[in-house]
Amino acid sequence: MRVLAIGCHPDDIEIACAGTLIKCVERGDTVISCHASTGNLGHVIIPPDELTIMRANEAKKAGALAGIEVISAGFNDLDIFDNNKRSRDMMVDIIKYANPDFIITHNPDDYMPDHTAVSRLVFDASFAATLPNYKSKYSEPAKCVPIYYMDTLAGVNFVPTEFVDITNQIDKKLEMLNCHESQIKWMLDHDGIDFPDMVRTCSRYRGYQGGAEYAEGFRMCQAYLKMTTKRLLP
Repeated sequence: MRVLAIGCHPDDIEIACAGTLIKCVERGDTVISCHASTGNLGHVIIPPDELTIMRANEAKKAGALAGIEVISAGFNDLDIFDNNKRSRDMMVDIIKYANPDFIITHNPDDYMPDHTAVSRLVFDASFAATLPNYKSKYSEPAKCVPIYYMDTLAGVNFVPTEFVDITNQIDKKLEMLNCHESQIKWMLDHDGIDFPDMVRTCSRYRGYQGGAEYAEGFRMCQAYLKMTTKRLLP
């Protein structure tokens, strides 16, 4: 299978679904991780242009640990809007390029506008990408596939309907997360948050819910043509 995970910022995938993506690679899937935004505003001291390059390199390093291709949509932070054709077309191109069998992205109800805009964009573009006469960079239409919404930060207002056991993948998940040094250090120094510890704790909590030592939680998009009787998550 082909799997496309679309997060907003370069570390969002590692936070919410990296363990699942590692398992997908392990079972032989082709996995593509896309961060919609450059993450250029994610620091007070490091200027946006410098941070863009730094965070892109961190994301590539993290993906390489698990054999995941990492791409970017190239939006800047707080410059992602779902109600315009340019944004939709950029997301259509990403979906057509990846040609996934299923997509993982943000929950529509999340804590910041970039996350919710990405979620809506993915939903809209995943339909537009299937239309042969919808003009974009790639001529071949994508398949109409299920969308899985990944956990919110700290699990706030998110009730999973599916769980993936990541007990054997938790260490690599955290190793991938630790590649995002600019964010890990920033959050510890300025917010007093040990981010890897928080992510481990949340994975442990989802594990309690899902009957595993560590787990990641997901919710399938409940929309016509987006549901399936097949188990697609590993």
